Amino acid sequence: MPTLIDLRRRIQSVRNSQQVTQAMKTVATARFKKAHRLVVERRPFWHTFPELALSLTRSFGLPIHPFLEIRPEKKIVGMIITSDKGLCGAFNSNLITAASNFLEQKKEKAELRLITVGKKASAYFKRSGFPMEKSYAERVDKRVQEISRDLNSYLEYQFIFQQVDAVYMIYNEFRSVIAPRINLVRLLPLSGEKKESETAWVEPDWEPEAARLINYLLKFYLKYQLQHFLLESQAAEQASRMMAMENATKNAEELISDLVLLLNKIRQASITKELLEIQTAVEAMREQGV
Repeated sequence: MPTLIDLRRRIQSVRNSQQVTQAMKTVATARFKKAHRLVVERRPFWHTFPELALSLTRSFGLPIHPFLEIRPEKKIVGMIITSDKGLCGAFNSNLITAASNFLEQKKEKAELRLITVGKKASAYFKRSGFPMEKSYAERVDKRVQEISRDLNSYLEYQFIFQQVDAVYMIYNEFRSVIAPRINLVRLLPLSGEKKESETAWVEPDWEPEAARLINYLLKFYLKYQLQHFLLESQAAEQASRMMAMENATKNAEELISDLVLLLNKIRQASITKELLEIQTAVEAMREQGV
């Protein structure tokens, strides 16, 4: 049975840990609010733009844009986005498991190359045996624009010059603070279903011409969609860390309550034992007539 001093030291240690988890929850909450605002403001455009671009291209009979060209997937680039740090529950482990399953399915039919964002993905997939094209593993949350700009140039060149036939993104999308949703999205080529409008379509006057406008919009989309994926992942990461630290704080509180109860029981037992010893000594002295 632990001694009283051991229990007091353990209770103090748990309280110190509880203060740390509470502080980390506060920091994660502040960062989550900022990331969530950025994501929610951008979502309507990024979720509807691929269908819009396809619809415009088909409606005006424009030549097929390189970003819309669907080819047999013989060469695939998989981009995996995780966090740099841990302490965010199953945020990274679930994503890595999903990414590994996807890669196992594709490796039999295509040549695979990887791009990893975040220390967790970089450390894990270095041992996977797949060729690593690029790896971003330092302060990713501070380099969103830099990373998206670099990836945009690289992927645009690779796809247009047919060095790669498809680009897939695997990332955590923020849906609720309870749990993120793992998304597997084909970034290139863009694809979607043509939706027939219920009303008559009137062709507008384009300035500049439609082909130049579509080319600009598709390049714009690629660059900022990469940025959007990174921001989605960051919002989901902070939400997961916030919940993980809240659960850790609650668990610490429960553990402290259990330890205090055990401490009181041991102390009460010690006091009871001392009283019994005193009472036994008094009875013995009475019997001896002292």
